[in-house]
Amino acid sequence: MHRRRTVEDPITFIGLDVHKATVAIGVASEGRSGEVRFLGEIPNRPAALARMVEKLLKQHPGRLSFCYEAGPCGYTIHRPLWQSGCDCIVVAPSLMPKRPGDHVKTDRRDALTLARLHRARELTAVWVPDPAHEAMRDLVRARMLAVEQVRRARQHVQSFLLRHGRVYSGRAPWTAAHRGWLAAIRFDHTAHQIVFQEFIDAVADAERRRDRLTEQVERLLPEWSLAPVVAALQAMRGVAFITAVTLGSEVGCGGRRDEEPGVRSLRAGQQQRM
Repeated sequence: MHRRRTVEDPITFIGLDVHKATVAIGVASEGRSGEVRFLGEIPNRPAALARMVEKLLKQHPGRLSFCYEAGPCGYTIHRPLWQSGCDCIVVAPSLMPKRPGDHVKTDRRDALTLARLHRARELTAVWVPDPAHEAMRDLVRARMLAVEQVRRARQHVQSFLLRHGRVYSGRAPWTAAHRGWLAAIRFDHTAHQIVFQEFIDAVADAERRRDRLTEQVERLLPEWSLAPVVAALQAMRGVAFITAVTLGSEVGCGGRRDEEPGVRSLRAGQQQRM
């Protein structure tokens, strides 16, 4: 639960340079002339993060506002900070203001820069999904990865056959006719036949994985908060199920202050039809 705040509460801005093992901490006091200092580094562990918040609350009565750059560590910093009653934004790295020629990067400098920019309100926050939405988005992205693996596996087969002068004369590859042609191919050298069969098996494995993930997306969709948005997107011409699910998972869901206008209109249109 969040603590009750008043307009008189002073705000302390904290920049976190987050890495796999450590978190560097920069602190900027409120006001343009407020002190900016480096607090140090802590292990990137929940217990260490909780102790850091407790220490800062004792040193800086009022409101704590954290920020850190979006990266491979995800939202494991944001969620416990938010649950502890502190403000926290996840920053879009590509939209951070940068000085020309400033190429020196250290954990200390990055943490202090984040704290200063956060105090100046010059950072752009990204939307932070709730755990359920993040899980669905990870499932959709896993399927996207599986689709890419199917494409690569098929390309390996076609490249191998082209290198050995086996060219399909039919209309389109990977149809039933094309697969029948592939099944009839034989090579004189045993090693070539083994390589070819391994490539064919890799295609089959990748396709099965893609299909399994597609089935799981379809199975879990009714439990997802964006199911009405997905249905509304499919009402548009040319938008199939997978396209709608992918768009919904990447754009985000309604009911948040930073919701995309397009999603709001889609949700409103869906509610009118229900």
